[in-house]
Formats: sequence, structure tokens, C-alpha cells
Amino acid sequence: MKLSARNTIKGTVKSVVAGVVNAEVVLEIAPGVELVSIVTKESVEYLGIIEGKEAYAVIKASNVMIAVD
Repeated sequence: MKLSARNTIKGTVKSVVAGVVNAEVVLEIAPGVELVSIVTKESVEYLGIIEGKEAYAVIKASNVMIAVD
């Protein structure tokens, strides 16, 4: 796999919660550290995303904002 995105984070699928159109995919990227993504239900099926499978979070953004109270 070759990508132009600079940030690819490998993890294990912890859970998949499918809705009518979209699905919430939770990746555990380190013990106790999770990353959540909302993707289409069609993408989950096409990619064969199931609990326990290894997957990558691919982050491509020109801006990352940080806020505090």
C-alpha cells in the first residue's frame, strides 16, 4: 500500500457499530488508546472490516486545530 497521506496509524478493529447508512469503526492503536472513524456501511462491507482485524487509520489534513478551555 502506497499513499500520499503522511499519517497512517496501524491498529486493531475493536468494534464496528453499523447503522442504516454509516458505521462507527473503533481502532485500538495502542493499549487503551482508541481512534474512531465514521465510514459508510458499504465501505465496511467492501473492506471486510470486522472486530479483531488489523486496519489502518489514514489521516490527510492540511490543518489540525487544538483548543483549550
